[in-house]
Amino acid sequence: MTPEGPVLVLLTIAAVGVLLLLILVFKVHAFVALMVTSLALGLAAGMDPAKVLKSVQTGLGDTLGFIAVVIALGAMIGRFIEHSGGGRVLADWFLDKFGRDRAAWAVLAGAFVVGLPIFFDVAFIILAPIIWNLGRESKRSILFYGLPVAAALTVTHALVPPHPAPAAAAQLLGADLGLTILYGTLVSIPMAIAGGIVYGTWIAKRIFVPVPPMAESFAPKEETGKRPPHVAVVASILLLPLALIFGATIVEMAGLPGRPAAVFLGHPFTALTLALIAAVWVFGFRRGLSRTRVDKMSTDSLAPVASLMLITGAGGSFKQVIVDCGVGPYMGQALVAAHISPLVVAYLMSLVMRFAQGSATVAIITSAGILAPMMPSMPGYSPEMMVLAVACGGTALSHVNDSGFWIVSQYLGMSVPQTLRTWTVMKAIVSVVGFLAVLAAQATFFR
Repeated sequence: MTPEGPVLVLLTIAAVGVLLLLILVFKVHAFVALMVTSLALGLAAGMDPAKVLKSVQTGLGDTLGFIAVVIALGAMIGRFIEHSGGGRVLADWFLDKFGRDRAAWAVLAGAFVVGLPIFFDVAFIILAPIIWNLGRESKRSILFYGLPVAAALTVTHALVPPHPAPAAAAQLLGADLGLTILYGTLVSIPMAIAGGIVYGTWIAKRIFVPVPPMAESFAPKEETGKRPPHVAVVASILLLPLALIFGATIVEMAGLPGRPAAVFLGHPFTALTLALIAAVWVFGFRRGLSRTRVDKMSTDSLAPVASLMLITGAGGSFKQVIVDCGVGPYMGQALVAAHISPLVVAYLMSLVMRFAQGSATVAIITSAGILAPMMPSMPGYSPEMMVLAVACGGTALSHVNDSGFWIVSQYLGMSVPQTLRTWTVMKAIVSVVGFLAVLAAQATFFR
């Protein structure tokens, strides 16, 4: 006998509780925890065992069929840019254009662009020497420069595809990737300014953090003995896939001629593949790298994202079980009847998940998977706004259970209390600012 709607809701809540218990208490890998939870929820909801397995397989396959390609291509592009020193070149260019007096704005802008294709931890490590050098020259707290960099990198990581979490959320919620990139970028700008410039400047005047000792012996892992690439080349390759994806969206929305070609070139697979070919040629072969070296760099770039792919796929499995057992449509109808904004539900769900288990990726993907079956019952709410609401919640409240917390703490030389007062508070600010922007956009453009 299949349980009634309210029982299914309770079972889903219990499944999320079990998921957090497995991850937090028993230290089970998020992929395994999601798989176990998916199977358990399906069986508890009265589904036939064979159907449970089919749902898990379908959800994982449908999700990874898209997102694995996006994550892999994005990781490879980022690796070649990192190796060539392109990230540092771009940041230095912004410094030169803005001037040392506006260095905080310069590093914010540079980090924002660098953060579009490169993961937070890699990009922060690449840009750390710039933060240290500015701290030495100005004699100011390095928070003046460290928090703008951290804010820009963390908001693009959480809100702008092709980063794994927002790309996966867009796939799960049926959002248009081009619009998600556009809206995510627009929302990220005030978030980064509020957290990095406004709060960063304020707190840097109250907490002095000197250049850490590790800065003296740090050597960035970039090419040595070769001239770095020109900033225009770096920027072109960084923006190429975004331009193609967004261009296809514009052509479709405006009904312009050449739609088939634009859709083909603007598909994430095509756009990212073209950008990767350009990156391999410009940052690889043209700089003297052998085919063996290029192949090794491409292979090595996939190791850090393998876990993300598995977590993403398992999130898709969890979503599919929720759909097939019937709880998703029921919860969607209940939300509509209760007149609670689905954006608020999405934000709070993702925020709680992030606070509890530490990973923004897990929080965003899991929350999107839970919400996906409810989307058909939410008239007036675009999938893109739901993606951003989930992403804003998932980027909040980073503390000691988050690896990003420790990266910022170590590279800026801060104690745990200092990191909580700076990085954690900054993350809360960018989350709230972003969510308010999403609510404003929903009220203005999607009513």
